[in-house]
Amino acid sequence: MHTETENRKGNFWALSPLFIFLGIYLGVSLISGDFYKMPVIVSFLIASLSALAMNPRQSLNEKLTTFAKGAGNADIMLMSLIFILAGAFASAAKEIGAIESTVNLGLNLLPGNVFIVGVFAIGCFISLSIGTSVGTVAALTPVAVGIAQTTEIPLALALGAVVGGAMFGDNLSIISDTTIAAAKTQGCDIRDKFRMNVRIVLPAAILASAVFYFLSNNYHVADQARSYSMLKVAPYIIVLAAALLGVNVVIVLLGGTIVTGLIGFYTGSFDFWGFADATRNGIQSMTELVVICMLIGGMVELIKANGGIQFLLYRISKKIKNTKSAELGIAALVFFVNLCTANNTVSILTAGPIAKQIADDNQIDPRRSASLLDTFSCFTQGTIPYGAQLLTAVSIAGAELISPFEIMQYLVYPYLMGVFALLFILRKKQKTQELTIRNAA
Repeated sequence: MHTETENRKGNFWALSPLFIFLGIYLGVSLISGDFYKMPVIVSFLIASLSALAMNPRQSLNEKLTTFAKGAGNADIMLMSLIFILAGAFASAAKEIGAIESTVNLGLNLLPGNVFIVGVFAIGCFISLSIGTSVGTVAALTPVAVGIAQTTEIPLALALGAVVGGAMFGDNLSIISDTTIAAAKTQGCDIRDKFRMNVRIVLPAAILASAVFYFLSNNYHVADQARSYSMLKVAPYIIVLAAALLGVNVVIVLLGGTIVTGLIGFYTGSFDFWGFADATRNGIQSMTELVVICMLIGGMVELIKANGGIQFLLYRISKKIKNTKSAELGIAALVFFVNLCTANNTVSILTAGPIAKQIADDNQIDPRRSASLLDTFSCFTQGTIPYGAQLLTAVSIAGAELISPFEIMQYLVYPYLMGVFALLFILRKKQKTQELTIRNAA
């Protein structure tokens, strides 16, 4: 009976690899003053090795088998394939000038007095199309800085719109690594997660547009013709349309990459070998993320085998009174992990298995848990001053001109995204069963 009770409560010390990861990554970052000084992959490797060193009652071969089972999980392998295809598509599209053409098209269509709203809208479209917030920030920041410097528009306001638009697609795009990670860890289809997630973020995006209009209505940007090619914008339109029509994400990305290659051949952007190099570079850019996924999968499997996941579930379940508190628990979990890691994909991959168990135990729709994981991680990532998005914007704009803290006052969309995500939880009707009875049983 005593052993059964201990098994139900789990083992706190089994969570040591997570604490080791956070201690190494966060500790080095705080001491050095640079949250990107310590490579995430090295931190996870050390944490994974510490997981293998635990539970001396098992042989090393048994523990390696458990690790390999987690690292080679079917969801992780599929996730890795999608990451690889997403990297190939994004790199090939960038090589033909698709990002530049998309930005210029948007600016040509917008009147000068709604520039900030336009920057936000363009950021939303680009990030939704390419699935990366950092890439969107890198593409739009030079344009925002250039126009802000020729007008009275505050640079912080322009960059706040850039970062906000970038986080929209990071959270919602079907080829975003956060979307892929959230959907796969919760066991739902990416398209279903997209439809559920739209209900949270679309109202936030509409309200954010209104706020940006109010903040920038007194400013004016002179009209200026900018060159673009609709043919080069086509890959993003095709990928977005196919995704919305429900085509399998692997087919969407593979088809988008092929179409991009054909356009590149036609426009002379590259020959076959240039296309091959572009796709290779995109794949290589995803290599570290794929390895991190495998390390996390193996480490979490060992933590689970040693009772760590059961410990967390037992402690969290004692606080859960209904499905609302369960969803708030999922939100808090990924929020705090993201604060420590400053990486929303890593935080989803780390918190995902625990969130999945909480969702299963409390009859939470996997689409809801995936949406909450993704939204709260993106809310956190888009508002922390040491996140890649704000640091990228500042580094491109010039650290001597602006700081992340100045931009934070204009992060309208990420703040609203967090508010609407909370409302999404709080307005849900409760189930009649009393979960505390089940938890006590």
